[in-house]
Amino acid sequence: MQTNPETNSELSFDDFKAEVLNDYKIAVTSRECSLLGRREVLTGKAKFGIFGDGKEVPQLAWAKAFKNGDWRSGYYRDQTFMMAIGELTVQQFFAGLYAHTDLEADPMSAGRQMGGHFATHSLDAQGQWKNLTAQKNSSADISPTAGQMPRLLGLAQASKIFRNVKGIKNKTTFSINGNEVAWGTIGNASTSEGLFWETINAAGVLQVPMVMSVWDDAYGISVHAKHQTTKENISEILKGFQRTEEDQGYEIMRVKGWDYPVLIETYQKASALAREEHVPVLIHVLELTQPQGHSTSGSHERYKSEERLQWEREYDCNLKMREWMIANNIATEASLDEIEKSIKKEVRDGKKAAWEAFLAPQRKEQQEAITLLTNLTESSSNKNFIEKIKNELASDKEPLRRNIAAATRKALRYVVNEESSEKRQLLDWIENYFETIQPKYSSDLYSEAEENATTIEEVPPVYADDAEEVDGRLILRDNFDAIFSKHPEVLIFGEDAGKIGDVNQGLEGMQEKYGEYRVSDAGIREATILGQGIGMAMRGLRPIAEIQYLDYILYCLQIMSDDLVTLRYRTKGRQKAPLIVRTRGHRLEGIWHSGSQMGGLVHLLRGMYILVPRNMTKAAGFYNTLLETDEPALIVECLNGYRLKEKMPSNLGSLRTPIGLVETVKEGSDITLVSYGSTLRIVEDAAKELQQVGIDVEVIDVQSLLPLDLNQDLVKSVRKTNRLLVIDEDVPGGASAYIMNEIVDVQNGYQYLDSKPQTLAAKPHRPAYGTDGDYFSKPSAEDIFETVYRIMHEADPKNFPKLR
Repeated sequence: MQTNPETNSELSFDDFKAEVLNDYKIAVTSRECSLLGRREVLTGKAKFGIFGDGKEVPQLAWAKAFKNGDWRSGYYRDQTFMMAIGELTVQQFFAGLYAHTDLEADPMSAGRQMGGHFATHSLDAQGQWKNLTAQKNSSADISPTAGQMPRLLGLAQASKIFRNVKGIKNKTTFSINGNEVAWGTIGNASTSEGLFWETINAAGVLQVPMVMSVWDDAYGISVHAKHQTTKENISEILKGFQRTEEDQGYEIMRVKGWDYPVLIETYQKASALAREEHVPVLIHVLELTQPQGHSTSGSHERYKSEERLQWEREYDCNLKMREWMIANNIATEASLDEIEKSIKKEVRDGKKAAWEAFLAPQRKEQQEAITLLTNLTESSSNKNFIEKIKNELASDKEPLRRNIAAATRKALRYVVNEESSEKRQLLDWIENYFETIQPKYSSDLYSEAEENATTIEEVPPVYADDAEEVDGRLILRDNFDAIFSKHPEVLIFGEDAGKIGDVNQGLEGMQEKYGEYRVSDAGIREATILGQGIGMAMRGLRPIAEIQYLDYILYCLQIMSDDLVTLRYRTKGRQKAPLIVRTRGHRLEGIWHSGSQMGGLVHLLRGMYILVPRNMTKAAGFYNTLLETDEPALIVECLNGYRLKEKMPSNLGSLRTPIGLVETVKEGSDITLVSYGSTLRIVEDAAKELQQVGIDVEVIDVQSLLPLDLNQDLVKSVRKTNRLLVIDEDVPGGASAYIMNEIVDVQNGYQYLDSKPQTLAAKPHRPAYGTDGDYFSKPSAEDIFETVYRIMHEADPKNFPKLR
């Protein structure tokens, strides 16, 4: 008798036989999809192919151990697993290859990711959380190798939080007592990446329910394992992580990737251990193959010996499973031949259906365009030119939207001097076409819900008559206290964030009050701190990941840029990670902890908010605002502001700073000065000095860089003053240039300028060490004064004679 892994009940031989045969059908189906998928790429119907062939059998075993509520964070070869858990059909597989923009056709990404990148839906069509414990969950894949690892850590840690923290709202829709396992997969070569090692170490420290599968086929693209891994064996060199009776660590298992029954036993053991005891497990799956090589970009015959290729043919996991089934009287060779023949037809039919479904809407759009072009030819003196464009479009049997849009737009060039109803109809159609089609490729970068972070209204700070002047850090600390009391799902973690209450004491006493699960220290490992936050946010918690200094963002920038900020977009709004990233920066002396990477961050982090409060009251308000919504954000606190005095508000926990709105901190009539963060205080000092010489400046704090000035108040100021200077401590061409572009180009401020708009940035290097180094590296009050004075001198040399 055999045991059903799902129910732990005994199976009859007939039931066991049926289950094995079903598994084999899934394996063969997946293999046929890989083989036919490669052909579709080579014919040009699909743009790129990277497939899961050679990894089918271990993924069948994994799927049997995977339960409702569990999470996958894998890499782009897990198609068999997705089929086995019922989340990927043949037609969906090919729809993904063809980049079908309908979420019903390609539920993984609606054509936004190449094939092999898998996801399930955590959110419904209205953007509300589904019951994640009632389904099998896959976090949306990313291509960068090992990029899935940091997120995996957070997905696993969430189970630990749910098991140990009381009072979390709607807990049972996200977890059942922390019993969920986070399952990771990676190719053996990608274990060379730093993200793998950082995650493995962190999971061992945290003791989270994570099972990590390493698919080992001895190569990384064309490079053999001897060039990738010490001793050519990842589990061998990870032996020091093996737990003992005295020390916590990993359970490390090895299994051959073609041994179906042993694979099932191995994955069941790993599941039970991680699920019940929250022990991380590493499964090294050896002796796998990659029958088609790495991808459609090359052939593995170029770099594998004939001996290796012959071994791969003999030890193909599907072939070995087939041999095992015949040897154990589960099936005959003839019956398996019949199954394989039937599946080949099913896959071909699925491919054909996917292609026809992909083309159907485009053929309809093509016909609409042809009709409009036909009408235009009848009314135009350039009939022959338009007819040629129409005929070329009509001859396209498999039309792409690019070709449809290009044809109609090119036709307009021939009627530029003509007026007709046919031309008007074509113009209207093109405008409507882009309004309809563009969102298929551009929507959901940010939340598109009616209530999102930019709609949360401001709640100004309230001050008692006898409000005390306190260090800014105390405002942050007491606001965090209010947050932790109000939101049991909020937790914060980072280097020095726990016991000592962060390096600037903004969390003083919080760990003692709320416990180590909610306010915790982390190792020096920024990428996985960020990953902890992503994974926990994907599971319904509200983490705040603290990166100690702005410079250290560079350690986790790849994870922020490739994973966090693209998540909502790459799932077309069906997954989210409302993570708050807390850091501090600006105006500290020296190369480190003082540089400003804002220009780079603004461009690399589209998809999350970048908030730059000028003081701690504003920062506290941003945290409160973000916790009223569900979007990721980076908050950069002023590093030199923790000891500066501010009035203590009486409404901490409820005051809110608006996102995307600028604030005029001083009104003026002669010139608009725009800045943010710590630099704004220097601008204010310079404004006072300029007033003394008769120059009345308007000072505006942008407050948030992403989004920037949603109400377009900056251009209103320029319309009043007719002059503009943007001041920033970033390098030239960085954030100041970004702000300038918004005002002059996007908001059309150029038309109101009487003087050349200018930026005043730092020198093109990090600040030199010391007070003097800082002064000669970044904009000073004197720099601002003299730059403004020169602008006014050019405009009115009589009243403002040359300064120097």
